[in-house]
Amino acid sequence: MSGWVWGTAAVAAVLALTLCRRPLGALCRLAARSGLGLVFLWLFQGVGGLLGVRLGVNLFNGLVLGALGLPGFALLLMAQWALQ
Repeated sequence: MSGWVWGTAAVAAVLALTLCRRPLGALCRLAARSGLGLVFLWLFQGVGGLLGVRLGVNLFNGLVLGALGLPGFALLLMAQWALQ
């Protein structure tokens, strides 16, 4: 391949990354917050057993906590209470 093909591909890659910077950043922040939510759920398992509350440590619950934070935790608790 000639040099102009590689140059064009590099410019297209830089342009694509520039256009997707904000959505990729938001996705990375959501992934990090969901990971912290999963850690919180894992830590809550010990205390929740004493209180009679059982929330599963799974990806859905982690995403709810990552996206909504503390109101998401309250939502999960209310959903668990309502489904008993």
